[in-house]
Amino acid sequence: MQRLIVPTLLTGLLLSTAASAGPLSLHPEAPPPAPRSGIGSVFAAPPAVEPAPVQRHASVEGPRLGGGFLELLFRGPGGHQAQPRYEPAPAAVPPPQSPFFRSYEPGDEGTAHPARPAVDPRFMRQEIRYDGKEKPGTVIINTRERMLYLVKEGGTAVRYGIGVGRPGFTWAGVHHVSQKREWPDWRPPDEMLKRRPDLPRYMPGGPDNPLGARAMYLGSTLYRIHGSNEPWTIGQAVSSGCIRMRNEDVVDLYGKVKVGTKVVVI
Repeated sequence: MQRLIVPTLLTGLLLSTAASAGPLSLHPEAPPPAPRSGIGSVFAAPPAVEPAPVQRHASVEGPRLGGGFLELLFRGPGGHQAQPRYEPAPAAVPPPQSPFFRSYEPGDEGTAHPARPAVDPRFMRQEIRYDGKEKPGTVIINTRERMLYLVKEGGTAVRYGIGVGRPGFTWAGVHHVSQKREWPDWRPPDEMLKRRPDLPRYMPGGPDNPLGARAMYLGSTLYRIHGSNEPWTIGQAVSSGCIRMRNEDVVDLYGKVKVGTKVVVI
């Protein structure tokens, strides 16, 4: 019995020593195994490693595919899709346009548009020579030429294209500017309402108003030199006797004439 007990104890002692010695390293340069730490722990826990931050991008997240080969195939390394998806931005909706403007914007009078013809370049504002008898500051309106002239110092004048009265509404004479209005209101006279009962009785000043940006009233008559929200009619005979100008031109003229300015219509 004693012969069996002694070898058994020796064998258990040798096994216990080998277990505590740890695994055999086949690489001399490898660091030695960590020492035992704590009761019931065979090896010390490995040092904590901070996980690499995951970079997230807009519109790359998708449904989870369960990992493995399918995840690699559809998402690429790292669990992200190889090609991110981008949603197109919604198209901007243009604001509604006034029916009076008919897609007109200031400054585009010389541009062709399906809603109206381009303005003839002859009717664009320009400075010319003047050797007539009228004094500087006088306004001369030639209805046959469809031109308005503002006489200046030094034998020059500024020439503007205009729209005039249609057949039966032309007139001539000498008057003076009696009033000036910015963005004037419009009240069609009774004579016009008889011809056009569909017209409004009153329209406040603004971009939709047919009198345009400025108006200069001529004496006690119903006639005015005014702007227009239909600049493509410049050079034509379409009005009821008033003198129409492009809004840019009537603003320019408005700033150069005063109440009392002489106006000669021929």
